[in-house]
Amino acid sequence: MTDRVIYLDRGVGETRGVLALDGRPERLLIHRDDDDPRLGLGARLIARVANLEPALATAFLDLGGGLEAIMPFKPEARPVRGAAIEVEIRSEPRDGKLATTRYLGAGEGAPRLLARPDGVAEALQRIARDAPIREDAQARVIADEAEAEALETLHPLPGGGTLAIEPTRALTAIDIDLGERKGGDAKRATRQANLAGLTEAARLLRLKGLGGIVVIDLAGRGHDGAALLAAARLAFAADNPGVAFGPISRFGTLELLIPRRTRPLLDRLRQPGGALSDRTLAQRLIRRLETEALAQPAARLTARCAPAVARETGPWMAALAARFGARLTLSEVADYPDDRIDVSAT
Repeated sequence: MTDRVIYLDRGVGETRGVLALDGRPERLLIHRDDDDPRLGLGARLIARVANLEPALATAFLDLGGGLEAIMPFKPEARPVRGAAIEVEIRSEPRDGKLATTRYLGAGEGAPRLLARPDGVAEALQRIARDAPIREDAQARVIADEAEAEALETLHPLPGGGTLAIEPTRALTAIDIDLGERKGGDAKRATRQANLAGLTEAARLLRLKGLGGIVVIDLAGRGHDGAALLAAARLAFAADNPGVAFGPISRFGTLELLIPRRTRPLLDRLRQPGGALSDRTLAQRLIRRLETEALAQPAARLTARCAPAVARETGPWMAALAARFGARLTLSEVADYPDDRIDVSAT
């Protein structure tokens, strides 16, 4: 029997939700208070057809306010340029890619939002309807751990070995490495590593929000293709409808296609160069201020960070002040390392 729990960490400027299965994070959803609801999964909008690319069977849509999206169409259902249509967001935008929409019908009027997307709790409840929701101090601990795991590239496998997950613009590459996995029978140890790797790969791809083409480099040679493919189908079928599998190649790789839905967490948490974004650091600083303010109810607290992080933190200081009073101060330090944040009591 499996035990699913939803943890909700509602903080200033951000809400994080984790769906945990038997104590391990399976999904991490992050909603920031200034996210545009028009680009969230499931949002319904009136859009205007701005341009058509018949060769690609794709329409470019104006969502209003400078936002754009694309919509695939069939030749017999080609939209008319300039027409107002009702659409639903089916895939959120990611770095370098526009959101993808689904046509719902004819529309009227200017581009606008008709229905907001689900919130974090509602989205996770769609996946695990009967899971209890916890909103307590443990929820923040679980969310911090899930966020840290989502940012990692190299992951340990149960029983030994490692799993490396590296997304690129074209695909996500996964490498299962036997490492120091113990076992007298090398073939058996390799098979166990591959089975564990497939299960962990499915969980971690869900956690990281990764989709599209995935190539898994299996450990060893001479694989039992039928058994491994059956294990992959079982691992990836959970909460992931529409996954397509290719055969295991003679080079020992398995290819699959996972429908893209939400924005990858790495896009949200990191800059294009790989470092944590200023907004992610700002949210960590805000959480640290909250924690210290609760732990030291009589202390005056000063947060120090680089100017870029201070600019992202500043807009949320009023909400912190409303909760904890005027004893919180934000100080930007010109020579602070970009990734350093500190909170001290005075």
